[in-house]
Amino acid sequence: MITKLVKKLTLVYYLFYMAAVFIAAVGSQTYRSGISIDPASQVGIVINSILIIFIIGSIPVTLGLFNKQTKKWAELPSLDEKLQRYEKGSILRIVIIGTGFLLGILFFFLMNSQSMIFSAGIAAIGLFFCKPAEVKVISDLQLEDPEQHD
Repeated sequence: MITKLVKKLTLVYYLFYMAAVFIAAVGSQTYRSGISIDPASQVGIVINSILIIFIIGSIPVTLGLFNKQTKKWAELPSLDEKLQRYEKGSILRIVIIGTGFLLGILFFFLMNSQSMIFSAGIAAIGLFFCKPAEVKVISDLQLEDPEQHD
């Protein structure tokens, strides 16, 4: 059961990295074609500010809330319920942090702004902390005998 969960979460995790490569390819073509947003314009400043605030705020909040929730899930009596809640929470965590990562890459190409690529880098580091692993699931949910749950 845990192995299946980790495989599913790993797929979602790596889909964000594949999407990042795709967005970078499309963004590169968009940049070459001359489509851009002036980072010094009102729109550019607003996008830059919102994205930075989103990334800087969402990473610690998302990781912190997930950690807090895993402690509650660990106390649930049913293994199935623990794993279902862990799966939903993990996917939500990956989606929130991954969205900041993808938007950072997209707006780097649209605005040609270094702050956007730094923001995407910060989100990529945050996303790294979401990488699923069996050991992590067992530890987070405080499962005592991992062989029993495979």
